[in-house]
Amino acid sequence: MVKKRQRINVKAMEERPKIKLELTTADKIFEIIGWLLTISLWGLTITNYANLPDTIPTHYNGAGQADGFGGRATILTLPLIATVLFVGMTILNKFHHIFNYPTNITQDNALRQYTNATRMIRYLKLIIVVIFGLIAFKTIQNANGQANELGIWFLPMTLGLIFIPLIYFVVKSLKATK
Repeated sequence: MVKKRQRINVKAMEERPKIKLELTTADKIFEIIGWLLTISLWGLTITNYANLPDTIPTHYNGAGQADGFGGRATILTLPLIATVLFVGMTILNKFHHIFNYPTNITQDNALRQYTNATRMIRYLKLIIVVIFGLIAFKTIQNANGQANELGIWFLPMTLGLIFIPLIYFVVKSLKATK
């Protein structure tokens, strides 16, 4: 039963229209801002690296308090992970016809569904870089004694920045099927 369902899903995916999406001005602006923020995250990290103490916070609990510590080189993991995710999602966004959608993709709804899905990915890429940038900024502040935590606001803000738009784009996708 499962193998039959998988064959049907693969067949349906292969039959999806392959459309080259044209980026709107807003899409281009989001891309440019994302790349600029990624470069800025690297700049922030590299310019502050030499001034960091040997031990810095490497993990924060749900209340935003540092609960793990490591060598200052670990600060480089933040821009590295953000860059890998940003570039990976940029590449993935070129293959919108293989995404999972809440509806069957047809010639009639493909453009609308693909556009919505790629905008969601574009927004999430930007938010990921912003979140990693904030973590890097606060980690640098914490390591240099200018602050002592991320803040109690950080986790709810992060969850809101991710899940509110996700819900919006999924609802938009479901409405586009009617």
